[in-house]
Amino acid sequence: MRGTSGGDGLASRARPSGRDCRVSVVQLSPIGHTPASTAPRFDPEGVLEAARDLRASVHVVQEASSVGGRVGVARGALEDALRPALQPALEHRATLGPVPPEWLGDRSFLDAHGVRFPYVAGAMANGIATAELVIAMAQARMLAFFGAAGLLPDRIAAALDQIDAALGHTDASWGANLIHSPNEPALEEAVCALYLARGVRRVSASAYVDLTPAVVRFAASGLHEEGGVVVRHNHVFAKISRPEVARRFMSPPPKATLDALVARSHLTEREAALALRVPVAEDITVESDSGGHTDNQALGAVFPVVARLRDRLCAEHRYPRAIRLGAAGGIGTPASVASAFSLGASYVLTGSINQAAVESGLSDAGKALLAQAEMSDVVMAPAADMFEQGVQVQVLRRGTLFGPRAARLHQLYVAHDSLDALSADARARLEEEVLGASVDEVWGLTEAFFSERDPAEIERAHADPKHKMALVFRWYLGLSSKWAITGEPARRLDYQIWCGPAMGAFNDWARGSFLEDPKERRAVVIALNLLEGAATLTRAQQLRAHGAPVPPAAFDFRPKRLSE
Repeated sequence: MRGTSGGDGLASRARPSGRDCRVSVVQLSPIGHTPASTAPRFDPEGVLEAARDLRASVHVVQEASSVGGRVGVARGALEDALRPALQPALEHRATLGPVPPEWLGDRSFLDAHGVRFPYVAGAMANGIATAELVIAMAQARMLAFFGAAGLLPDRIAAALDQIDAALGHTDASWGANLIHSPNEPALEEAVCALYLARGVRRVSASAYVDLTPAVVRFAASGLHEEGGVVVRHNHVFAKISRPEVARRFMSPPPKATLDALVARSHLTEREAALALRVPVAEDITVESDSGGHTDNQALGAVFPVVARLRDRLCAEHRYPRAIRLGAAGGIGTPASVASAFSLGASYVLTGSINQAAVESGLSDAGKALLAQAEMSDVVMAPAADMFEQGVQVQVLRRGTLFGPRAARLHQLYVAHDSLDALSADARARLEEEVLGASVDEVWGLTEAFFSERDPAEIERAHADPKHKMALVFRWYLGLSSKWAITGEPARRLDYQIWCGPAMGAFNDWARGSFLEDPKERRAVVIALNLLEGAATLTRAQQLRAHGAPVPPAAFDFRPKRLSE
């Protein structure tokens, strides 16, 4: 539908516009504009029109001529709305201000990161969150993180080159992933060092159960003082789903860690001293039931718990700035976005749905599978990076056998001490039904891989047969995600595609619209639709809370093209 003076349409594109956060996806009229006065409306259609006029104030009025008079809405000047005409005298119940999408979250988030919208595209690993996705989001003044997890520093550096070439020296905001790597701490430190050398200002810290020297180093590097207030140079977005992990990121880093970093010349003494006055992260992403690493938490349960912890720690440490909380996991529809903001989220972060976007690094075959997913088409499976610890990730179940095959690997690992302990039948089934190659062939490939990446793993495997078995099984777990990225036809049933219920919810919402087609799913288009939809639902709830007869249609925002 073509936009009207009410602003019922998405902009033709999301243009950067400096720090002016008043520029929204709706560009036909400014925020706070006063539309032409119209007679108060009491019918569902009139209330629906008012609910969708996000950039104007709306008046809730009630007939005063009788007990229980009708409640309706009016737009335009308040004095015109209350002026008796053919209708009975009206009483003014409330005036609701504009609800532009930019204002759904915490305004300090926009200011701190120089963005227009309180929306973040998460760092899907192995480069699935591509440089192209980061660039597109940054140009629309939204934040995105490059999916560096699982990649070596030279591959990450190439992506940083691509992002720098596209965005130049503008004030565009973006970041990259720093993942906890308990099996490869040297790699984690190398990636951190790369980010510091290249001037990456934001990292999404994921899969952490405790603080590591690398994440503390990044957070504390560049700390300085202005007017008695500690000012950050780098920003850590800590993705957490447990209060005990959130506490570590919401607290100042341990002094012992800071002292060790100073001893290694990774921090100055001044930076270490200032780090004791601020939290490790001022942006905490509360993750609920998501794709990939997840504790399958319900956002409505975990978010308030973390919020209360945040309030206690901020008061205890007397931080100069409040810690912001974002919401992630299960974010795939306007209703879920609106719900997250109603809990108090400063921003929302999306993951699974961006994996299905045109700019993602997932293969077209993988995106086609995601486009068919229902909410229940997900399953938990062993994680490649923390296989021995029994950590799991949530993946797509429909159209792939990765979930049950990966589960079989973990069962074999738990039940046996070595590959040699497998029976002949179990070994044959393993090679034929899961690995697709002989155990000896897989070990040869694994040995060659770690000889280049981390020779210590090979030495450990020769000394510990159970660790050798873990490395062989991790070969399959690691390559299965890469097969999904490259679209390896012979391995289609082995695709590991990280996916949460949000993907199925998004598909249900997009059904019957242009977004049903995977080729139409661009990250910015998805984001703008979700944000305007959330703002529309928020306005509808505001009207209903003030007694207006809001029709169900007001809570059903349908996807729109940017030109509509």
